[in-house]
Amino acid sequence: MQVITDQMGRTIRLRDYPRRIVSLVPSQTELLHALGLEQTVVGITRFCTRPESWRSEKVNVGGTKTPDLDKIRALKPDLILGNKEENSADTIHALENSFPVWMSDISTLGDALDMITRVGNMTGKDLEATSMASEIQDKFSQFSYQTSAIPPVRALYFIWREPWMAAGNNTFIHSMLRQAGFLNVAGHLERYPELPLAAWSDLQPEVVMLSSEPYPFAEKHMAAVQSAFPDSKVTLVDGEMFSWYGSNLLLAPDYFGKLTRVIAAMD
Repeated sequence: MQVITDQMGRTIRLRDYPRRIVSLVPSQTELLHALGLEQTVVGITRFCTRPESWRSEKVNVGGTKTPDLDKIRALKPDLILGNKEENSADTIHALENSFPVWMSDISTLGDALDMITRVGNMTGKDLEATSMASEIQDKFSQFSYQTSAIPPVRALYFIWREPWMAAGNNTFIHSMLRQAGFLNVAGHLERYPELPLAAWSDLQPEVVMLSSEPYPFAEKHMAAVQSAFPDSKVTLVDGEMFSWYGSNLLLAPDYFGKLTRVIAAMD
């Protein structure tokens, strides 16, 4: 019997290493694949896009906020992985009465590394998870050393339009902006504040980032934003690099380096 505390301080009990896992979080689904748990995962959400093959091989249990509870129950999972921000409290309460539900709560890189090692521990993948977390930490440390002498760039990171929402303090995106060498001009605001587009310009960002998720910003949106921020650089960014907190973090430092160079070269 494993008695485990999750990142929300909740206690769950596992009789053994899980053999039937349902993941309700895309970045944690990708982590399970990277840890070699191909045969163990039985259910994922429709937003779990990686690995691509799992979209046809695993049971689609619906969305992250409103999954099909009957589908999940039919899978008889011995572990469900969720996240405080990405899943609704009502969903988790409904499931935890019947199944062990382990919840992550991630605002910083340290939280993400802790999640990776804990998931490895409870699934029998300690060595793989510890090695991954160490490699991620090394990559971020090397990136920080290489960029430590460069003054941070004032950045505004949009996650949604109409209403215009940005990433504020106490979010994983805020932490990743700092890791990437940016100063979040919305960092004095909590979570995901909403303001009219024109009002955001008062923060005077040097660069405005339009994320690919959750709102799929594209080239067609750039002109309006550039008009609202005539003195700022406007660029599209890969939202997964700033908001996915599993094995994708292995790729983030290299992406941040390339993004920094692209922004520096913009007119």
